[in-house]
Amino acid sequence: MDTDLLITSVNADGDGVATFEGRTVTVPGTIPGERVVAALQRSREGGLTGALTRILVASPHRVTPGCRHFGPCGGCTWQHIGYPEQLRLKQRLLQGLLDAALGAHAPSVRLTLGTPTLDGGTPWGYRDKVHFAFGPGGRSLVMGHYRRASRTVLPVEECPVHAEEGNRFAFVVRDALARARIRGTTADGEDGIARHVVVRVSEGTGERLGTLVVTENVKALRRVTADVQAGIAPGDPGASQPRVGFHLNLHDRPGSFLFGRDTRRLFGLGEVREQVAGASYLVSPTAFFQTNVRAAQVLVREVLDALSDARYRRILDLYAGVGLFALPLAREGRMVTAVDESREAMAGAAAALRVNRISEPSCRLIASRVEDAMDRLAGRRSARDYGSPAGPDEGSWDAVVLDPPRQGCPPHVLEWIVHTLRPARIVYVSCNPDALARDLAGVPGASYIFERVQPIDMFPHTAHVETVVVLKRIEPRSGGIC
Repeated sequence: MDTDLLITSVNADGDGVATFEGRTVTVPGTIPGERVVAALQRSREGGLTGALTRILVASPHRVTPGCRHFGPCGGCTWQHIGYPEQLRLKQRLLQGLLDAALGAHAPSVRLTLGTPTLDGGTPWGYRDKVHFAFGPGGRSLVMGHYRRASRTVLPVEECPVHAEEGNRFAFVVRDALARARIRGTTADGEDGIARHVVVRVSEGTGERLGTLVVTENVKALRRVTADVQAGIAPGDPGASQPRVGFHLNLHDRPGSFLFGRDTRRLFGLGEVREQVAGASYLVSPTAFFQTNVRAAQVLVREVLDALSDARYRRILDLYAGVGLFALPLAREGRMVTAVDESREAMAGAAAALRVNRISEPSCRLIASRVEDAMDRLAGRRSARDYGSPAGPDEGSWDAVVLDPPRQGCPPHVLEWIVHTLRPARIVYVSCNPDALARDLAGVPGASYIFERVQPIDMFPHTAHVETVVVLKRIEPRSGGIC
């Protein structure tokens, strides 16, 4: 049924939201303020969705998408919205969630900081981690992104949000697989050979690291490796070319995990070097590192600014990953303890410490679940239980930085930070506004006030938003700082 609708807002998925007969309707591809005609249908969850049929009154912020695949492709949802308006919508989305969760205690959200560009315009080519999925197609495979709300691969011939050199590498791999008649896998990974290709392009050095994910190491992959090596080599033997590496990852289990356990180097580099806020990081094929390094620079600067006062000397970094915040803080002379349960991430952080010539006690690493290390970090258990030397300041922290996974911070961990550690300052970095709003609902009234809520646009042309929240303790403690 075609229905006339007024779009009033956007939801967390980036879809326009309208009301019809007292019910909420989501309409992908629309912008608040637009009047549209949409064909209504029930969603799988029982709500109403609308397929955009016609725009009656267009938003002044509507622009021409930068990619021919926009719409069916599930990679981007906001290419039809001008970039300044994208930043404002993210601010409003976050403000609405905080208002709903915290009521009168909700802080004001600052305007979203965008991904930097050389000309100050719309950011393209910002994804330094290029990722394509393979699917069955013809006599071998297709390569692209999953269709919107689907696990079917949409073949693509461009992806302007990816780094250009990463795209080129990936298309060389695709063509080599097609020539070798390697089959793409089904969505569950149970049938076929080629699952994904991931290319890491270093913003600082131009180094490129490609990883082909397969279910089985078949003989035909030798030809693929040779073709890829020839395809990315410089045409002129004397030409200067960024160094490259190519890896094979074996992933034979069903599920949505990107990588399997076994990775082997086929040729070239074993890792690439990235630099953020003056610190160098070594990124291996399967390691997690920020997808958008330009925006990561902005993110780290926000955290450093929040802790710029030299009195914040002893800092605990929870869910630290490879040390994105810990290393720059240590370089500034702080005493940092970084905790993360991923041993691969901690190994990457240890390698980065060596590269940056940072040693204890400037930065100590604890490979542990935060929950398992809580007693030690509060000064209640001997460090001998953890197999690493004790730090002189365990149990006394001037500031805590936490960057939990997408599901947010476990309530008992946040309660422990607020009521047991009671640092003078908490810097909460979040990649999920819904989880952030839920977590922060319990903080006001616990002797902390919101000093700053700063959204950062890590993924332009999507509704995703990263946020840095700075909380200040208002109840002084003996000998402490506020």
